[in-house]
Parts: sequence; C-alpha cells; structure tokens
Amino acid sequence: MTKIKLHNSMTRTKEVFHPIDETNVRMYLCGPTVYDRAHLGNARNVIMFDVLFRLLRHVYGPGHVTYVRNFTDVDDKINAEAQRRKDAGDPRPLEDLIRERTDDTIGWYHDDMGALGNLPPTHEPRATEYIPEMIAMIADLIARGHAYAAEGHVLFDVRSYKDYGRLSGRSVDDMIAGARVEVAPYKRDPMDFVLWKPSSDDLPGWDSPWGRGRPGWHIECSAMSEELLWKQPKAKGNLSENALRHPHTFDIHGGGNDLMFPHHENEVAQSCCAHPDADFARVWMHNEMLQVEGKKMSKSLGNFFTVRDLLDQGVPGEVIRFVFLSTHYGKPMDWTQKKVDEAKRALTKWRQQTSGVIAGDVNEEVEAALADDLNTARAISELHQLSLAGDVTGLLKSANVLGLLTPELSGWENAGMFSGPDLTKLHDVEKWLLHARSEAMDSKDFAKVDRYKAALLNAGVEVRMNKAGVEFVRKEEFDSDRLWSIER
Repeated sequence: MTKIKLHNSMTRTKEVFHPIDETNVRMYLCGPTVYDRAHLGNARNVIMFDVLFRLLRHVYGPGHVTYVRNFTDVDDKINAEAQRRKDAGDPRPLEDLIRERTDDTIGWYHDDMGALGNLPPTHEPRATEYIPEMIAMIADLIARGHAYAAEGHVLFDVRSYKDYGRLSGRSVDDMIAGARVEVAPYKRDPMDFVLWKPSSDDLPGWDSPWGRGRPGWHIECSAMSEELLWKQPKAKGNLSENALRHPHTFDIHGGGNDLMFPHHENEVAQSCCAHPDADFARVWMHNEMLQVEGKKMSKSLGNFFTVRDLLDQGVPGEVIRFVFLSTHYGKPMDWTQKKVDEAKRALTKWRQQTSGVIAGDVNEEVEAALADDLNTARAISELHQLSLAGDVTGLLKSANVLGLLTPELSGWENAGMFSGPDLTKLHDVEKWLLHARSEAMDSKDFAKVDRYKAALLNAGVEVRMNKAGVEFVRKEEFDSDRLWSIER
C-alpha cells in the first residue's frame, strides 16, 4: 500500500500517515460562513482537500473515506446582510431573510466549487442542524470546570486547559500581548472565548439552560465533527476495534493557516477538555494564503475577485484548479495572468492528446509526488513528462487523481483547436521539433528547427516554444494539406 506522508501542523513535522481505521479514514475541513460568494482564496483549501480526498480514495478505496465539510449558517455577518435587505425595504421577517440568504449562498458555493472540479464531501452539515449537540457539549464543559456562565453568555476558561497554545506554538500570555482580544466585564480572563451568547428577539436563537441564544463560532466544528466522525459511525457499527479504542478522535482536520489561531486552537481546547483521553484530530493540515500578481488580495487594491467573477470572465474552472495545484499548498500562492495562460496551453494540449483514450494506471512518480505531502507542483511536472513521452493512458489516469482532465470539466478547450488525424500529425511534428531543438542546443545549428517552424507557419500553425515544451496554435489560414506535407 502507498505510504502517505503529511505535514502535521501540531507537531510541525512531516509524518507517515497511519489512519486510525483503514476501513474508514475520516477527515474534516472547516467550511465557509455563508453570507456571500466564495472569493478566490476560499477555493484553495477546498481544492487541496479535494486532492487529498481523491488520493485517500485511491489508496484505501472510495467507500473507505469519510469527508466532512461544514457550513456556518449562524453568524453576525449573515445577520447583518439580512438586516441590510430589511432596511432596504424587504418586509419579510429577519429570520426568513437569513434563511433565504444562507440557502442562496450554499447553492452558489456548490455551483462554484463544482465548477472547479471538486467532489462533493460525504457530509455537509449546517451549523443550525446541530444546535442540540453544541448545547450538550457546552453543558459538559461547564460540568467539568472548563467553562462558566456569565450574563447570558457561556465562556471557555482558557487557563483551565494547560496545553492551550500547543497548535499555534504560543503561550496564553504571549497571545494576550500580541493580539487584540475582546475585553468584557463578564470574562474572567481576556483570552476566554464565547461558547454561547444571548440573542435578541429579532435574531436567530435557541432555548438553552443559559437563556435564549446562539452558539459561538468555535463550538460548531467540535460538535459537528464529533457527531459525524465518531458518534454516528459508532452507532451504525462503522468503526473498527482500533477506532473504538481511540474514542472521539478522527484522522485529519484542515483549513487555511489563518484559522490556526484562534479557531483551530479553540477547537482543540474545548474538544480535548470535553474528552480528556482523546486526541480530537491526529493530523492538522493548513494551507498558505493567496496573492494576486504579487500583492495581497484586497478590495482596496482592486484585485479582489470571487470564483464566480473568474468563471464569468471566461476563465475555465479546470484552469483555475491547475493554477492552484501548480504551487504546493504549504507555500504562498501568487495568482497571475501568466500562470493562467500557461495552464490553458498545458491543459489544451493534454486534452487533445487524451481525447478518446481509455485511462490506464496512475503513474508511479505522480502517485509518489502526491503521497509526499500532496506535492501537486511536482505531480504536474510529472504530467508534463508523461505528455512529452506520449504516455497518454497514464497521463489521463494520473491527471484524474488531481481532478484534472475529467469529463465534468471538459468542453472549454475545443474552440479553434486541432482534432482527428491533424492532431496525430501535430504530435509527430512536435516530437521531431523537440528532438531537433535538443540537438541544436549542443551543435548550435538551428537550421532544422527553423525549417520545421517555417513549414508549420506555412501551413497556418503558429509555434510557441518554451522550457516546458511546444505549443501549436491554429491560425485562420490553416491548411491541412500543407501540414501533412511536412516530413522528418
């Protein structure tokens, strides 16, 4: 079986991945707060975790991986958006406006993430569907002395958990000195965080032992992951004996590195205090952030755009996916037009090469790259080599593991391109041209290279050469007969 290594944010090392239960590998990704369209940065960890999902399904079997990605559908930003619409004249109750907004946003999210080639997770829980589980966990934390009620709020007592800060690598005192924290008279310590807060009559709220209110952000993921990755599988008998020996624990938890503190740090604290003998999550994975043309994406700089903005501008979802995968998830990624253009050229060529082909086996080098902490950049480099070598069956199957060259993302590449016998001829000429260039690099005699380029141009084919290979672009004056007159 393929040995997978993953970088664990908790231990700050790359470790061999040993699932608790090989028959049910379990992972959780923090999903979006559904008040608006997903911006481009939101897509990075979705694509990263989709590749991990595909890799785990490839190694352990499609029926042996459980993937949970949640929706936060109770939040002050959602309430503010609904209130804005009400202030603009919508006569409906605020609760109806909130539900409509979250339903619409979840629909947009599904459309946009699907357009990028992401598989649907096994479960997509909405926070509002798990309020009783959150209330039960909060009550348990109070009973264990890790939380306290004050003025309609319930707060987690950070000082009660001696390992607080282990994930982010900072002490509580350092956090207080280096961060802005909410100072409130009902807090025992500035770092204590909200598990439950009161709701006014016009805002969403649920009855609880501490009055009508709504959950804090952090408790959502702890309650939902426990329910869907531990309690329900246990009740259904879907956990192995080894998994039962590690209660309230699952394999992988992920998100952007901006969630490491405070969100994930607080998840660890409340979950481990609710279940002192549990690990909560064995492996923590975090992706780096996104830049646009070398600058932080922001509305003030005019370089902020959503996934839908790009799709509506005609950038294919498969191209967006390719650009993201061209950089390792653990490194900052720079979105540039140059990368978009390069992705279009590579994918167009690969789709032409694999048209009508039945997929073969996953290439060992591609698999090794993905098993090495999801090194998608190296995997794409190996796909280029498969393309140059003409291993189209291996190219197709290997690209599929990255969510590329799938039927769902096809169609965009056909306009103005070659097909049928002409494509076969172009593949032959490409090999001749690359061989001629290789010889010319040693001999410094580029006469044969120039002859091929001139013959192609005469046939109406523009030649673009770079380190990655050769791209042929058909011009309006393309003449198929002249193409077939080219000889080695």
